[in-house]
Formats: sequence, structure tokens, C-alpha cells
Amino acid sequence: MGLADHKDTLGAPLCPCRHYDDKAAEVAQGFWNCPCVPMRERKECHCMLFLTPDNDFAGQDQACPYLHSISTEYFLTISLEEVKEATSKF
Repeated sequence: MGLADHKDTLGAPLCPCRHYDDKAAEVAQGFWNCPCVPMRERKECHCMLFLTPDNDFAGQDQACPYLHSISTEYFLTISLEEVKEATSKF
């Protein structure tokens, strides 16, 4: 279970690094604390749940502008299902 699956099944992208006794109750509370060391110490989110607006990966859509700048013939847009499939083995 990861962010995408939590978003689909629970309505919120709960941090996958933390154990929740009751995920639905956690979503109903409307907040959660990220247990990751990088987030606690440096406010860096490795799962990319929390991004600052100036982050290179922050944006309004799922298109990848970096691939577009490399080759104007291909512009990659990935679906949620493709993300789930690609990350299912992690």
C-alpha cells in the first residue's frame, strides 16, 4: 500500500512509512505526522507527499516537462494505474 492506493481507497495519501492501527480513523482526523528522519530533521520528504512550491517536482499535472525538453517528439504523461504498476514491487 502506498500513497496512490491510500488516496484511492481512503481519500487521503497517508504516509506509507508509518503504521496505522486504523487508517480510516487517521484520515477522519485530518492530520498525521511523518515519521521519516529526513522530514523530521531537514523537512525533506523522500516519498514526495509534501513538496514546496519551488521544488523541481512540484506542479499542477502529471506531465514530465524534463522529458519534453530532451525530445520534443515525446511527452510523457503517466496515469495513476501506471504509477501503481511501476511501484507495486517496492
